Amino acid sequence: MPREALLSRVRAEIEGTHAAMSRADLEARIRSIVRGEEPLLGLAVLDALVDSVVAEVRGLGPLEELLADSTVTDILVNGPSSVWVERRGHAERVPTTLSEAALVTLIERIVGPLGLRVDRSSPIVDARLPDGARVHAVMPPVAVDGPYLAIRRFRATPVPLEAFASQHQCELLRRAVSERRNILISGGTGTGKTTLLNALAASVDQRERIVTIEDAAELQLPLPHVVRLEARPANADGFGEISIRQLVRSALRLRPDRIIVGEVRGAEAFDLLQAMNTGHAGSMSTIHANSPVDALRRLELLVLQSGMDLPLAAVATQVSSTIDLVVQLARGADGTRQLVELLDLNEPSGHARRELSEDRSGCPKGEGDGGLCCFAS
Repeated sequence: MPREALLSRVRAEIEGTHAAMSRADLEARIRSIVRGEEPLLGLAVLDALVDSVVAEVRGLGPLEELLADSTVTDILVNGPSSVWVERRGHAERVPTTLSEAALVTLIERIVGPLGLRVDRSSPIVDARLPDGARVHAVMPPVAVDGPYLAIRRFRATPVPLEAFASQHQCELLRRAVSERRNILISGGTGTGKTTLLNALAASVDQRERIVTIEDAAELQLPLPHVVRLEARPANADGFGEISIRQLVRSALRLRPDRIIVGEVRGAEAFDLLQAMNTGHAGSMSTIHANSPVDALRRLELLVLQSGMDLPLAAVATQVSSTIDLVVQLARGADGTRQLVELLDLNEPSGHARRELSEDRSGCPKGEGDGGLCCFAS
C-alpha cells in the first residue's frame, strides 16, 4: 500500500479516539493498524510511520523534527511551501513542506487549548507551546501567501555572561547587579536580550525574592526565590486580557526585592520606573532600540504614552535618575550576539559614561552623543 494511502487509513482508524489515549497507547494502536495493513514492513519504516502520525495528531506534524533539533532557535513558516530555520545566528531554508490545510490545522491546534481564535476575522495571534516557545501566527487575508508562523524557542541551558562580553565588561555588569543598580538591556530582535537577562540574574543574591513579568514566560533564573507572572491575551470573545502593566502593579504587592520585566514596550514603563524608585532598586528589563541613547528616548516616549499627564522634561529627568546602566546588544557579522556598548548614567562625577566594545573603539575619547563622554574598553 502506498505510504499516503496507509497514513490515511491509520488516521481514519484513530479519528475521534486518539485524544483520550495516552501516548504509549496511541503508539501501540497505530503500530497495530500498520502491522495489520503491511505485515512485512521493516522496523525502521514502521517506527517512522508511527512517529509521523503521532506528531500529526498530537504535536506539530512535520515541524516536530525541527523542534527536536537543539541547534534550531527559530522556525519560520512563510506559507505552505517555504520553511526556514535559524541555526547559530543564520537563517537557512529546509526541505520541510506543509499543505495549507495542514498548516491551518497546526496553528489551530496550538491556539485552541489556550482559548484563542485565529481566522479571517481575527487573523493575528500570539501563543506559547507547552515547552515555553513563543508562537506568532498570521492568517489570510492579512497573510498574502498563506498562513505565516514564527516559533521562537528558548534556550534549555543558560548562557554565561562571558558569551556576550569581555572579562572587564563582565566584572562591571556583575558589580552593577550586586550594587542593585537598575539595568536596561537594549537591542534589536534576536540580539539575545532575554538570554543576557538570564545571565545577569546569576549575580543576584540568593536570598532575594524576584518577581518576573513576561509576555511569554522564557526566563529561567538560577535563583531559589522566584515568582513568575505571565501576561494573558484576550480570549476569542475579546475578554480576559491581563496586561504587562497590570502585572507590574500586582508585582508590587508580592513583596519583591527586585522586579524583572522581560520587555517594556507600553504603558507599563511608567509603573516600572515608579517601582524602581520606590524600594525595588536592582530591577531590570529589556527594550527594543538601536543604541543606549535611543533606548532612553524610547522609554521616555512609552512613559508619555501611559496616560499620565506629565511634561517631557519631568519624564526625562525621572528616566535619567532611575536607570543606572544601559547595555546595548547587537548581532555580529557571524551571527553571534555581542555586547557592543555600556552607558553608565550614575557616575560620581555627574557625567554619563559610555564604554564601547573593541569593534566600536573608533569613537574618539571624550566625545559622544548629547555631551556623553565615551571611551574605548
